[in-house]
Amino acid sequence: MSEHGVIIDAGTVRFERLLPGPIERIWSYLTDSEKRGTWLAAGEMDLRVGGRVEHVFDNSGLTGHDDAPPPKYASHASESRMHGEITACDPPRLLTYTWGEPSGGESEVRFELSERGAKVLLVLTHRRLANRDEMVGVAGGWHAHLEILAHRLEGQAPPSFWPTHTKLEAEYERRIPVQL
Repeated sequence: MSEHGVIIDAGTVRFERLLPGPIERIWSYLTDSEKRGTWLAAGEMDLRVGGRVEHVFDNSGLTGHDDAPPPKYASHASESRMHGEITACDPPRLLTYTWGEPSGGESEVRFELSERGAKVLLVLTHRRLANRDEMVGVAGGWHAHLEILAHRLEGQAPPSFWPTHTKLEAEYERRIPVQL
């Protein structure tokens, strides 16, 4: 299992992580606002198909020891909000929702959980990414956020978000082909 995201097609990246279970614990880190806020973004979820998803991002304060964002992401220095709509929900195994405001161009995030003994395989797939630049940024972002999640679940201090994201985004810039 690669730590790096795998490009499935021109608009899709997939990540796999083997995390400490049980499955209900991982589900709660995906759906509970307080727990999700420790690794990605807080915000309420109406856990039903058609339900609203809110993400309240604070990447600069995510780990308690973060640097300011790089100039490219200066607009994300403080709290930002994003909404989506749940398109599939089968607790505690599947959660899919739109990523971004409904405008006909929003992407889609899918979380699939399956038990592997005492561990849980998390498969995260982000689809309908508009272009390579978006793919590079999203891949770096998810990789950094998943690294924080793994550290939180292991009871370890996570790395700072922005320096980690900057390093990973540069790696994905090299890894993702110019022609997708």
